[in-house]
Amino acid sequence: MEAIKKKDALDYHEQGRKGKLEIIPTKPHSSQRDLALAYSPGVAEPVLAIANNPEDVYRYTAKGNLVAIISNGTAILGLGNLGPEASKPVMEGKGMLFKIFADIDGMDIEVDATDVDEFVRTVKNIAPTFGGINLEDIKAPEAFEIEERLKAELNIPIMHDDQHGTAIISSAALINALELAEKQIGQVRIVVSGAGAAALSCIDMMLQLGARLENIFMFDSKGLITQERQDIDHRKRRFATAHNIGSLCDAMKGADVFLGLSQGKLVSQEMISSMAPNPIVFALANPEPEIAYQEALDARPDVIMATGRSDHPNQVNNVLGFPFIFRGALDVRARCINNEMKLAAVHALAALAKESVPEEVVEAYNLQSLNFGRDYIIPKPLDPRLIHVVSTAVAKAAVESGVAQLPMPNEEAYKNDLLKRIGRDNALTRGIAERARKSPKRVVFAEGENIKILKAAESAKDEGCAIPILLGDVHRIQSLIKEWDIDLEGVAIFDPRDESQDENRDRFGKIYFERRQRRGVTHADAVRAMRERNYFGAMMVETGMADAMISGMTRNYAKVIRPGLQVIGPQEGVKKVCGMYIVQTLKGPLFFADTTVNENPTAEDIVEITLRVTEAISKMKITPRVALLSYANFGSAKGADPEKMAKAAAILQKSHPNLIVDGELQANFALNNEMLKENFPFSKLVGQQVNTLIFPNLSAGNIAYKLLQESAGCEVIGPVLLGMNHSYHILQMGCSVREIVNMIRIAVVDAQLKGTGRA
Repeated sequence: MEAIKKKDALDYHEQGRKGKLEIIPTKPHSSQRDLALAYSPGVAEPVLAIANNPEDVYRYTAKGNLVAIISNGTAILGLGNLGPEASKPVMEGKGMLFKIFADIDGMDIEVDATDVDEFVRTVKNIAPTFGGINLEDIKAPEAFEIEERLKAELNIPIMHDDQHGTAIISSAALINALELAEKQIGQVRIVVSGAGAAALSCIDMMLQLGARLENIFMFDSKGLITQERQDIDHRKRRFATAHNIGSLCDAMKGADVFLGLSQGKLVSQEMISSMAPNPIVFALANPEPEIAYQEALDARPDVIMATGRSDHPNQVNNVLGFPFIFRGALDVRARCINNEMKLAAVHALAALAKESVPEEVVEAYNLQSLNFGRDYIIPKPLDPRLIHVVSTAVAKAAVESGVAQLPMPNEEAYKNDLLKRIGRDNALTRGIAERARKSPKRVVFAEGENIKILKAAESAKDEGCAIPILLGDVHRIQSLIKEWDIDLEGVAIFDPRDESQDENRDRFGKIYFERRQRRGVTHADAVRAMRERNYFGAMMVETGMADAMISGMTRNYAKVIRPGLQVIGPQEGVKKVCGMYIVQTLKGPLFFADTTVNENPTAEDIVEITLRVTEAISKMKITPRVALLSYANFGSAKGADPEKMAKAAAILQKSHPNLIVDGELQANFALNNEMLKENFPFSKLVGQQVNTLIFPNLSAGNIAYKLLQESAGCEVIGPVLLGMNHSYHILQMGCSVREIVNMIRIAVVDAQLKGTGRA
């Protein structure tokens, strides 16, 4: 992935509602009675209950799911001491990760205090608000004392993630790397570059796992930390060695493990070559490792390598730990996060990497397979099992070590509860983006003169998920690129009207004429059609000059889909091409169809549309649970729409008995399983969480998704065109840059599935 551009990062944080977090009410608030219950006089009752029993604060308020993310901005990322205001974007980002990975409400708090006593006093004074505290971006050595004092003086989970997060993830990776290298942790020699909070915590964790102090050699900016040095504090002195072996280069000779938490390009290939057989190298400096991944492999093909980067195997990423550690701690109301809980997370992560990897994870990273080995010693961040595996292990350790205030829940029920907390929307969107990036395709944009298209093409190029091709007036496009400071250097631009494209127009026109000559198209008409960008772009895809096409920003749907149907056409055996939208909701994604193509489909058409949609959803590794919608429930009203939906349901249930489908149903019964069970216990959808809604006609589907998009603020991806022979997709008129980028990713993944990666 290309480096993030300054303007893109600033635009991301500024666009729409400022920042990355908001607070929303969780209780009804539409009537005067609701407000009276929420505040005065109704709120007096929980106040009195909590005053009588302080533990009831967890029963009547959000405290049990609220984590403070606290910093004073003295060590922001790798940028240094920039102050509390500058730390706020980072703390908001951490809150975002807490929410999307573990459904924890993270509240960022920036404290203007560098004095340890003042900082600790401030945090203690606000601690009654929170169920846990995540300390972040506080410089050492103050960070150590702050955490130690707060843990001693408060009875809620507290963790300085900069220290312990890296220690937990890297220790899990080390367990598995040592197993592959056939080495014992008590016998290996470990060289550490860096002596900050993370490095000290990593070594402390490795000692708990069985590493021996005499086998550890730690270097700070002044050299090897030895017992003779007088310029080290008591924390570094714990790890001081009695041996003075010289430089980092000297220490690497014969070493089994290198742990880097310092700075990029500090380690040479010669240093890696000098290590023991099957060397383990964790080069975790970010964004540039101590030694580049490929350089280490070139120097030693037997190396087991991990970095902090997402573009190489074995990423040591703190997001594998902190959301799930706090989730487990909160759920049993742990009084702290102790060593037993951290070690439980270590062993849970190490064990998970040895289990069979779900196909959805393999596909998300666009791999043929993913098995425990040198390129897979730690789980991937998109693995949906992390929340229940790690959180359960942490919760159990809290109970067994005596720091939990609640009993361990039933494991199966707890697992289901955890999975329900996390809507699949984030996992789905991230999975599509990651898969697109792993195997980018050539995407032709018919509206290359549109500024939103250019910005989206730039984002897709920078993300590495697509190779853009622009159609339009070359000078106009280049002028816009310069005016808006867009980086599309090297991107191909074609003007279908320009004489430079005479040869392509003639070739494309000939192919088009051969297909449409008995449908009223003359040869001259066919060649003339190729001057129109949608026809030219579609023919580029059809002939292999591109892998996918996107259009529709400035033209109505009918005018854009026609060239696709006439040039590319449907897949073999497909009678009805249809359109699907993915609507992101708090409970996960909902799939709507047909929302864009078929105006008034027959029952037989509904059957084919349902099969097209369920096939697409299944390829996303999601089980489709389908409701055929109408204004009636199982014959409660007569009419053409309910009757055809009932007929379609009967056909599907007979011809595809394993498909979870029923109808006709009203939308509220389809989405409310309690109502469905109470009124229609015979339905195949009872006990199922419906995620796929098939509409009786185009009006109903189109109106429904647009209402949700505008009134409920749901993010919508689509329309996804299903059943085409090649990847051809149509945008909503006036859609945002973000929506275009989402469609680019889908178009690329569609091209991957259709195998259109032609040279």
